[in-house]
This record gives sequence, C-alpha cells and structure tokens, in this order.
Amino acid sequence: MNIYKDYIKEIEERKTLGLHPKPIDGAELLGEIIAQIKDPENEYREDSLKFFIYNTLPGTTSAAGAKARFLKEIILGESVLPEISPAFAFELLSHMKGGPSIGVLLDLALGENIDIAKQAAEVLKTQVYLYDADTDRLKEAFKNNNPVAIDLLESYAKAEFFTKLPEVPEEIKIVTFIAGEGDISTDLLSPGNQAHSRSDRELHGQCMITPQAQQQIKALQAEHPDKSVMLIAEKGTMGVGSSRMSGVNNVALWTGKQASPYVPFVNIAPIVGGTNGISPIFLTTVDVTGGIGIDLKNWVKKVDENGNVVRNENGDPILEEVYSVATGTVLTINTQTKKLYKGEQELIDISKALTPQKKEFIRAGGSYAIVFGKKIQTIAAKILGIEPTPVFAPSKEISNEGQGLTAVEKIFNRNAVGTTPGKVLHAGSDVRVEVNIVGSQDTTGLMTSQELESMAATVISPIVDGAYQSGCHTASVWDKKAQANIPKLMKFMNDFGLITARDPKGEYHSMTDVIHKVLNDITVDEWAIIIGGDSHTRMSKGVAFGADSGTVALALATGEASMPIPESVKVTFKGDMKGHMDFRDVVHATQAQMLQKFGGENVFQGRIIEVHLGTLPADQAFTFTDWTAEMKAKASICISEDDTLIESLETAKRRIQIMIDKGMDNHKQVLQGLINKADKRITEIKSGEKPALTPDANAKYYAEVVVDLDVIVEPMIADPDVNNKDVSKRYTHDTIRPISFYGDDKKVDLGFVGSCMVHKGDLKIVSQMLKNIEEQQGKVEFHAPLVVAAPTYNIVEELKSEGDWDVLQRYSGFEFDDNAPKVAARTEYENMMYLERPGCNLCMGNQEKAAKGDTVLATSTRLFQGRVVEDSERKKGESLLASTPVVVLSAILGRIPNIDEYKAAVVGIDLTKFAPPVKQLSR
Repeated sequence: MNIYKDYIKEIEERKTLGLHPKPIDGAELLGEIIAQIKDPENEYREDSLKFFIYNTLPGTTSAAGAKARFLKEIILGESVLPEISPAFAFELLSHMKGGPSIGVLLDLALGENIDIAKQAAEVLKTQVYLYDADTDRLKEAFKNNNPVAIDLLESYAKAEFFTKLPEVPEEIKIVTFIAGEGDISTDLLSPGNQAHSRSDRELHGQCMITPQAQQQIKALQAEHPDKSVMLIAEKGTMGVGSSRMSGVNNVALWTGKQASPYVPFVNIAPIVGGTNGISPIFLTTVDVTGGIGIDLKNWVKKVDENGNVVRNENGDPILEEVYSVATGTVLTINTQTKKLYKGEQELIDISKALTPQKKEFIRAGGSYAIVFGKKIQTIAAKILGIEPTPVFAPSKEISNEGQGLTAVEKIFNRNAVGTTPGKVLHAGSDVRVEVNIVGSQDTTGLMTSQELESMAATVISPIVDGAYQSGCHTASVWDKKAQANIPKLMKFMNDFGLITARDPKGEYHSMTDVIHKVLNDITVDEWAIIIGGDSHTRMSKGVAFGADSGTVALALATGEASMPIPESVKVTFKGDMKGHMDFRDVVHATQAQMLQKFGGENVFQGRIIEVHLGTLPADQAFTFTDWTAEMKAKASICISEDDTLIESLETAKRRIQIMIDKGMDNHKQVLQGLINKADKRITEIKSGEKPALTPDANAKYYAEVVVDLDVIVEPMIADPDVNNKDVSKRYTHDTIRPISFYGDDKKVDLGFVGSCMVHKGDLKIVSQMLKNIEEQQGKVEFHAPLVVAAPTYNIVEELKSEGDWDVLQRYSGFEFDDNAPKVAARTEYENMMYLERPGCNLCMGNQEKAAKGDTVLATSTRLFQGRVVEDSERKKGESLLASTPVVVLSAILGRIPNIDEYKAAVVGIDLTKFAPPVKQLSR
C-alpha cells in the first residue's frame, strides 16, 4: 500500500497550501484504491470510495481505464457494492467522456444481456467522443442487424445527444467585476512564471490576478448566489497576449460552474467582457468552455458638434462612458433578444456573442461536444444510408458574386470541408477546415495532453501533414519542475505521433528550438493552415493561428479547426528603406503609421494582416508576421514573389533534413514527407503550374495600409509607457517612439537579443557590431548585461561554420553547456554578454527574469507588466522592445543611444534590409 500512503502524504502536504487532493490519473494508485473498496474491513475504504467516485480523471488516463473496468464489474454483478448500484455505475460512466468508458459501454450495449444493453445504449446516446474503433464496432453490429446498434445509430443520426440537452436559459443574471483597466493580458489571469502548475488546475487557480481579487470575487458570489460573476477589462481588450487555456480555466474555476460533480476543478461557462471586446484567441478558448465573451463598448470616443473626435494633449481620443460596469453592477444577458440589460434598460446589442453557433456551444457545455457531435452524426447517417436530421445551426456561407478572393479566403476555400459544393466563400463565412501543421509548446503541452485524454484521443489524425512538440518555453532552466514535467510530456506526444524536441529514448540530442521557428521551417506550402499552442504561431508561409491548448488538441485529434473566415487588411510598402535602419523598425513603423492613419483605431484587431513583403525570405519575414500578434491581428499572411518563396522552401528543406539527420523523424517518416511536399511545391512554382499564392486583384479588404519607408529615419521602440496618466494606455503595444524621444538619459539595465523575433541575421549583427565597436573604441565594455539566445540550434551551427560564433564567444562571459544546463534561474547579472541556450529565455517570464524594477531593452515581443521584469518598490519594471542593433548598443552604453551614436555603430554592418516588390502581387 505504499503508493496509496504516498498519496495520503501528498494530500496532507497540499492541505498546508489550502488545496484539495490532487485528481488521480494513474491506474496503479486507482487499482490499490479499488482493492480497498472491495475489502469491507479496510480502514481506508470510506476515503477510497470518495477518491474513486469524485477524484478520478476521465478520458484516456490509465486511471479512467481502471475505473471503467470496475464499473463494468459492478454492472455485470461481478462486484457488489451498497454504495455504487448498477444504475449509479452507469451514471459514473456517462461522466467519463470517452476512451475506456466508451469501450465498456459498447461491450455492454452489444452484449447478450438485453436489459443491460438497453441501459448502456441510453448512456451511449449522450456520448460524442467516439473514434474509428468505436464506430467500426457499431457498423459491424449494424451489418449483423443488432437492434441496439440500429437504435444507437438512429439516435446519433438525429443528434439526440444534443437535442435532449436543456435549452440555454432565456436570461442569465450577472454581476460585474473589473479585473483591470486597459488591456488585460492572459499573464494576469495565468502568469507565465507559474507555467509549471498549469496542469494542476486547483493549484494554478491560486495565481489568477491577486489573492485580494479572488476574495472580492468570492464576496460577490456570496452576495449574489443566483448570478454569475463577469470579469471585465475596463477601457481595454480582455485576454490579449499569449494563447492560454489556463487563463480561461482559471476564470472558469473562480466564476464558472462545475462541468461534472464527479470531475474536480474542471469548470465551464465563464462570462467575460471588455470595453474593446475579447482578443480572438481568448474568445476561441471561451467557446471551448461554453462561455460568453461580450464586447461591451461602454466607453466611446467623444465627438464635437461637427462629429470630429475630441483629443487630449497627447493626441489620443477622449473617451466618454456610455454606461457603467463598475464592480458589483447587476446586469442581465437575454439570450433570446441578444441584448444586455440593466434592469429594464437596454444597454447594448450582444448578438455577436450569441450567434446560433455560440449558443450551441453554451448549450453543450463547450465547442468540443459540438465538433465531435457533428462528426458522429455524419458517420451514423452514412452507416444507415440516410441524411442526417437537420439539427445544428447551418454554417453561414457568404458568397459575393463578382468579388475576388483575398489570400486567406483562397486558403480557406481550398481547405474547407462540409461546405456547399462549388460555392466560393468570402469573409464572414463559417468554415470547417483541414489543418496541415500543428504545434504544441511545452508550457501548455501538459494541458494539451490532458485535453487529448479527456476527448479520448490516442493517435494523431492521419490528415495532419506534420506536428511538433517543442521544449523552448522551459529551455533556459532545467529545474526540478522541468525535469518532472517535460520528459513525461515528450513521451506522451511522441507516442501520440508528434515529432518531439526531446527523444523519450534519449537517442538524439535534446532540442530547445523556439517552436515558431521550427513550425516556420516545417511549413512547406504557403496554402497550408497551421494551428499552434501560442499566440505567436504566425508563419511567413501559409496562414497560422495561435490557439489555446484545447484547440491544439482538437486539431491533433481530428485534423480540423472551425472558425469564420476572417476579414483581411492589406499592407503594402512604398519608398526606400534607409541604409542605417533595420527591418524591425519597419515592423514597428507599420503599427505606428496604421494607428496614425486611422485616428487611433486598430484596424488590424481580429483580422488577417495580408502583408505584401514579396522579396523577403521566410526567416526574415517572420519578424513581421510574428509581431502581428501584438498588433492584435487574428493571423497574418505573407505574400511572396515566386523566387523568394522557392528560396524559403529550399531553406526549410535544409533544416528539415538536419532534423532527419539527428534522428528526429518517426516511423511514418513525417519529416521526409515534408521534404517531398516542398520539392513538389518548388516544381509547381518553377513550371508555372501553380505560382506563389497571391490575392485576386478585385479582392475586398476591410482596410488598406501603405507603409511609407521614406519617413522611417530613426530606430523605433515599442514602449509600455508605464507612467502614462491614463492607466488604459499602459502596457499596450501601441506606443511606438523614435529613439530621439529618450534623449541621452534613458538608462538601460539589461539587454536581451533573442526570442522568436530574431533570425540568424540578427545574431550576425551582434557579432558585427561588437567587432565594429572594438575597432572604433579600442575595446568593448558593457555598461549593462546583454543576454543573447539564438532561436535554434541550427542557427548556432550555421554561425559556427560562418565564424560568427567564435566572435560571440570571444566577447561573452558565459556560454551555455547542454551537458550541464542551469538548474536554477539566474537572479543577478553582471555587465557582460551571456550566450544562453537556444529557446525563449527572458521572453517567457517563467524561468529567467530581469531584476525587479529594471528597464529592459529587448528584441522580444512581450512588454506586459511583470512578464520579463516585475515592479520593485523603487520603480516600475519596463520592457521596451527594439531592433537588435539598438539593444546591443544600449547594453554597451547602459542607456538608449542617440541617433548619431547609433549611425556610427552600424556603419558597414549588414542589417536586415527590405525592398518592396516592384510589381503588384495579385492576379
């Protein structure tokens, strides 16, 4: 009984943290618990019954298998328990969602005992997580005229698993809670530095916002027991930044309702709101949990008598409150009128939050049930040879005659499934699409594996071209948490069919390459759809969508994703890029010029940015597409010239081959298959059979932005503006400033060159600048630490072969050692250069961090409060974002340079250059 006693010991330890027993996922422990239940005299029997009934994880966990088998024994009378009757055993099976429980239910439904078979069938009619092996059993039984199988299939074809669910209530009473003013990052709801605990839902829930906020929520619930608490981003957007299902899980844990009385800490139906709505990725995750996300629009721009927007001294629009949502305000969501009310007063139309499809998600307790339900309905009808009963809201299909297609519309039309044959679809259409490439990252991967277990998936969908499990988000520190979590994750994903950064067998070198860079390489078709577990899944080939861990799991299990075709904003360029500028400055200027053109309105938000880079290879173009996450775009598409795309595909082939040479391919030769696809695509382009993807000349865009390169004369910095009087303006990515704004007195405490925003050229810039400064000044002396982390090992190897790594080594005071990785995060930095292990490093905020209160200048993407640097008592931490040459020079000077210092430092250096395509990229 050692394992059970270890569990009891863990329970006692968790009590000291105010936690309940951890849910059971292992068969060995549950087997011991079952043995104790079967023994009437066992001293642990009462507790064991509670653990078995209320604390065992469902799905495909090994514990779920043991639980299902024991429940089968009870139903068949092989075990008799006064506490668990056969009827209760069936109820418990009905809450286990899929996997072993479906196998047991099918055994019983197709068995010889008619009474038991009928009871099992009634439970199965409520289940939707059936896979090929399950439906094959039903198909075979149907061929043999099994009446239970026929009854089951007829029920599925009618979608009774959905139609017999309770309707969505007409009125949902809510009470408001302002979670913050301005944009609310998922870091506030699920901090990156607590990533290790995400799969332990109760423990992770303790990190949401603050303990004080949690107590306020509990107080509101006690005062309003009949209402749901709605978390609100006042004067901002809810859920910007990282794509975290853990953020929505935490919100649901504190404000939602329990999904099942027999599954602990899995809550659904959170309600969230934002003055400027909900970020696209976060809203998808809200749908996964059957929640509601509302665009409140409770503050609007003030206008004068002529209808012109009134602005303050900084040129920002002045906002006026239309209605109050102050904490404690009682409101009503009417799901029939699709309006938000305060008492009898109608406040706003919320029909976008309550579309027919979203109401289905709410009714079913989440979007997964609808996705799988539609699939099982189709399969059942096909077996029966009938048409499925129309039950679900028809997918909206928008087709505008005579209107061309944007790039994303073309991709969606090619990959769509289940749409009207021959119908061309435009933006706004609801589409199911096949997914080509899927990426899972390591701090959300454990949650993805849990989602796969909960939806009873055991193997990757055969229609997925390739999938990768990274190790980059936990790369910098191989601490006890990483040592416990990452090998377990890698084994699960490797067994599932993904290419994994670590080999569970230990036969190839562990990779900590940044996931986005790997996905950018293994995407070998610009017509591809990519789903990745991170908001920066923004490839420069194909269209990529950052997603929560659940959507990633769904893509892995089904090879599909569902979403409306987004609108697009077209971005083109004019003029010439100045010789002393870096392409990162063009990226920042794009955002600044867009906001200026549209009077502060972010036309990128929630849309596709179709950027016509044309001549820039995928490695370098990724700097732009990556940043589109911070522009709040739903995704981006890079339009390339034919020769540039071929160059990018050849680079991808070389890097995939290196992965193969390292032994990373699996028995299905997925990586070799990608090389073959790249070869085929190159042949199509060269022959003219299928040129590089371009939009139609008569495509319709929400807006068009022309970036003027001629006016970009200084390096640009994205500033969190931490002391802005308007709290809602802090920690957004919209404050873009030239370096001259700072004068000569903006101190920099730490520089960071790394994350997904840099490519090999950036690391070469570092080495060139160090040599340049030494030649000019006689030596290189750092007045602030400089942390350098290459995105991938391939880049390190290429730098070594080209001589740049030797230069970096010569000027560094620390170089990573894979044979002895750091086991603790660095807490202090010296004024020198650190060559860190490839990976995300400081950008993640879950391992390495700057000292509290520091001003950090980074090539990263994250400037949210507390992410890279936390506040101290003396000052607020600042994470400013800039190009590689600006960061390097700032670390050497210990401050932001002036323009003359900058120009002198980059003389003769090969910066990342860009020249707009000379011809229009459309057909």
